[in-house]
Amino acid sequence: MTGWGWTLLETCPVAPAGAQAYVDQITGYVQWGVKVMFVVALVVSIGAIVAGRLFSMPQSSKLGVVSIVVVFLCAIAYLVLPGMLQSILGSGCI
Repeated sequence: MTGWGWTLLETCPVAPAGAQAYVDQITGYVQWGVKVMFVVALVVSIGAIVAGRLFSMPQSSKLGVVSIVVVFLCAIAYLVLPGMLQSILGSGCI
């Protein structure tokens, strides 16, 4: 970018040497953790629905249904938001 006689340098963030292996490992742990939380949330939600039906607790059943909807909305956001951030931020260079 030029203007008024000066030029801005393009800077791109770069990880230190050898850091990429650790970043990949941590990212993998986080992704697996999120997937496990989705499964646990679904199991708990289904359990709330079943318990609500068995013990005549309609509030529990409603909460279970709402929880399943929220889990699916979060799963969709988990798939869509990284792509949106990538398109907004681009390469990350300033």
